[in-house]
This record gives sequence, structure tokens and C-alpha cells, in this order.
Amino acid sequence: MAYTAENWPITAALLQFPGMDAAGQQVNDADASVWAAVLQEVKDAGFANADLTDSWVRPGDLSKERLAEFKQTADEVGIGVPVISAIRRSVIHATDWADNLAYSHRTIDAAAELGCEVVSFGLHQAITPEQQKQLWFWTVEGYKDPVGDKEAWGNAVSRIRELGMHAAEAGVLLSLEMYEDTYLGTADSSVQLVQDIGLDNVGLNPDLGNLIRLHRPIEDWREMVAKTLPYSNYWHMKNYIRDEDVARDSYITMPAPMESGLINYREAFRFAVSVGFQGILCTEHYGGDGLSVTASNQDYLRRHVLPKTDGYELGQSQVAQGRQVPATQLAGV
Repeated sequence: MAYTAENWPITAALLQFPGMDAAGQQVNDADASVWAAVLQEVKDAGFANADLTDSWVRPGDLSKERLAEFKQTADEVGIGVPVISAIRRSVIHATDWADNLAYSHRTIDAAAELGCEVVSFGLHQAITPEQQKQLWFWTVEGYKDPVGDKEAWGNAVSRIRELGMHAAEAGVLLSLEMYEDTYLGTADSSVQLVQDIGLDNVGLNPDLGNLIRLHRPIEDWREMVAKTLPYSNYWHMKNYIRDEDVARDSYITMPAPMESGLINYREAFRFAVSVGFQGILCTEHYGGDGLSVTASNQDYLRRHVLPKTDGYELGQSQVAQGRQVPATQLAGV
């Protein structure tokens, strides 16, 4: 049965929650009550599910005992954790790739233990010191994957394929997050990477917000949707207001609720289902009360974007689509 607005699984990104407390203690090492407080806050905002963004908790670095404790905590709060997003741990990092690859394997194992459907990885690396000085880090260029480097591309293909094979054995989908200046930084390159990896359970996370926010010329978002959604199996969703004055080489962006930004998600989602997309969705937002905005984004999706009934025509995806058991009563619905 196809998903509908009532039961489509939507997760809240945990970008607003730091991985270290004011006393300098890692959240990974905190008492389970600290985890429960965050998960309860997310549930109270109207979410039935959370995306375990590893800038908060790193499931791949939890012991088996603590991982079981985390799962029990989520169950007691009554919130699902169907996805882990592991960010800024590129498997083609010049010096840390082996550690990052090992961490990625541990994250897949943790996802299987938690009963997750998807793990989202990327090729983006740590924010640079210069980016950290900015109000919005994306206004300054960061790390770039080497263009035209066949060895680096080959390493990305072989190492992600290794992760994809592990994920398949664990019964988990692997999704690759699009991000500027990496091999997942354009629609064509992203699709080519998935095609070269060549595994049914490895698809794209078409986080187009990462690309439209850049203060420079960008690909048309409609063209990116048309190219990437046939290969997508999970979706980080956010939006930005964008202004361009090409004659003056001026490009300005700022975060916006999904219904107010450049990307028309109503149009994008109609195309997504026409090419078979049935992946979990994740709403994100940077700045201000990000959790409240992500909750508003969820409401926007359910009221205006997602199909109201399951009788719609669903196309054929180029990659496997997951199947989380729909909740009979979603939070906030």
C-alpha cells in the first residue's frame, strides 16, 4: 500500500541539539535521561519519528549495552528512530578515510540494532575555521572533492559500495546526501555515483537545500529534481529564500519555512511519486527555533504536499524503496 499524507513517515532532524553539554560532556556519555529529554521535546513538537543526526548522538560509537539503553529510552518516550544521518565523515578524506570508513560500518551495525530502515551518509567534511566565523557557514566555500581525479572517484565508488553491501546484509538502505563541491554536489555527478556503485539498496538523499543556498550560480532546482528523484530513497527537506542579481554577481540566501522558499515542494513531490519515491522524509531548518519550523514543515507536507489517498499512480524507482510500517496514529495528526 502506498503512503499517504496521514501515514507517510516524517522524521525531525536534530540539528538544534548539540553533541556536547555546557560542562563539556559528550551526549554519547550522558545519562539516558538526557536522551529522553531531547526525544520527548521532539515528540511534543508533533513528531512520531526522529532522524538520529550524529552531530547529537553517534550511535556508531555507543557500546552494545548503551545502544540497547538508547533503544529502550526511545521506546519509553514513544518515538521512532528509523534513520541515522552520519555527517561529515567522508570515506575519501585524505588522512581520516580509514577511521571514517570504520565508523560508517559501525553506524550500519548500530542502525540494524536499532531497527532503522535507512542510514544517510555523505562526502562532505568538517566545517572550516573560516566557515565557523560566519553567521551562515555556507556563505564561505569549504572543502572540495578533487575534480577529475579518477583515483578519488574510484575510492568513493569502491568504499561506498563496500558500505552498501554491508547495509544490504543488515537489511538497511543506504542514502547519499547531496552537498556542494563534493562528488554529490551536482545532479549529474550524484546520479553517476549511484550508477557506478550499482547496488539496489544505495540511492540518493536529494538535499537540494544544501545547493540552492549557495551564494553563487546554481543548477535549476527543477532540473535537479528531475534528475535525482528517480534514484532517491530518503529525503532531507528544507528551503531557502534566494535572491539573484546576476548583472552585479550578487547572490543572497537565507533559511525559510518549506512553503516560503525557492523550491516548490508541491511540484517536486508530484514528480517524486511519479518516479516511484516512497522514502522516509526528514524536515530540517537552520537558525532560530529550528524545531518549531521543522514541525511547521511537517504540517505543510501533510496538509498541502503529500497525497491524500493511496490511489495515486506510483512510478517505478531506479533504486529500492524502504517500507517502514506506518504508524496507525502519528503524533500531531
